[in-house]
Amino acid sequence: MRYLHTMVRVKDLDASMRFYTDLMGLKEVRRTENEKGRFTLIFLAAPEDVDAARDRGAPCLELTYNWDPEDYAGGRNFGHLAYEVEDIYAYCRKLMDNGVTINRPPRDGNMAFVRSPDGISIEILQKGPALAPTEPWSSMENTGSW
Repeated sequence: MRYLHTMVRVKDLDASMRFYTDLMGLKEVRRTENEKGRFTLIFLAAPEDVDAARDRGAPCLELTYNWDPEDYAGGRNFGHLAYEVEDIYAYCRKLMDNGVTINRPPRDGNMAFVRSPDGISIEILQKGPALAPTEPWSSMENTGSW
């Protein structure tokens, strides 16, 4: 048995691609357009996983965009996606500066949560040991749910 991917349905492909690629830094490794089924599949990998995803089919995030409008609810019901970053403070600052709400700030220098445009909860973890607590993160309150 081998883990293949996590699939997330998205309502607005442009907004989702901006969030996952431009802001989060994931890279598109393959795309499938299915006219008969009326959907697009886009597979994304973290920068350090791109070669493994392309060469060996390592696990990816699969964005599924159905061409016919449909509302999706309960984006949080499956849990969350998790990504490790080099500097959690700089990463969260970049997201915040681009209009992303930090739902659970990295007060501990180790963990934060944000939500995608479709309400998917995303955990951001500091690579290696936690960074020393620092402002504005240390005193920042939670916003919404994650």
